[in-house]
Amino acid sequence: MSYPFNVRVYGILIDENHNLLVTDELVHGKYITKLPGGGLEFGEGTIDAIKREMMEETGIPVEVTEHFYTTDFFQVSAFNPNAQVLSIYYILKALSSINLSIKQKPFDFDEEKEGAIAFRLIPIQTISEDQFTFPIDKKVASMLKELFV
Repeated sequence: MSYPFNVRVYGILIDENHNLLVTDELVHGKYITKLPGGGLEFGEGTIDAIKREMMEETGIPVEVTEHFYTTDFFQVSAFNPNAQVLSIYYILKALSSINLSIKQKPFDFDEEKEGAIAFRLIPIQTISEDQFTFPIDKKVASMLKELFV
């Protein structure tokens, strides 16, 4: 019997004004809010994966400053009911300025189509579980709230 796992890596990037970078996305017809990141590719380590994902999604080179959290509970994939998700979160430091088109409201896509992505900054002092879509991100939001609020 095989057990499919989906390993994901996510970045916690907080700017100099204490704002957390989040992404709003349209994936498989679902509107989701999450931290930037994505899937581990075969043959790559988790740190290389988050650096790659951040470059792909944001164009921002990053340095991993520390591991923050790894999923410690069972979570089925939102997109594949036969796969378990394991998510790894890292605290990141931007190695260049954050030159993104930052939106003020959720899901403010330039073009509303499959794969659309928009970036927002959430003041870390106002972070809450309700601002995120997935259960693991909700737990991370709760952990960040305990640290910063």
